Amino acid sequence: MKSGFKVFWTDHALAELDQTFQYLELNFSEKEIGRLANKIESVLSYISKQPNLYPESSQQPAVRRAVISGFNTLYYTVNIEKNQVEILSFFSNRDNPEKLEL
Repeated sequence: MKSGFKVFWTDHALAELDQTFQYLELNFSEKEIGRLANKIESVLSYISKQPNLYPESSQQPAVRRAVISGFNTLYYTVNIEKNQVEILSFFSNRDNPEKLEL
């Protein structure tokens, strides 16, 4: 991101993101994968510039949730003092909600 808050991914969130892309590579076209990648980049850009743009999650008030698509939601926290955002989860909405780890 060129300006705004720095965005960091936790290992857990990166593993979920990787799992999502592995699934997509087996079941979807490159065009659809590219659309998701562009949507993720767009949401990260918004978060970087306005980290409080997305609503707080119902699971934990300090955690915000950004719906990437009908299939994926990004969960993150904001640290104003450090000028950073930490991505906690790239959750597949098809999974059991009890599997969500924040």
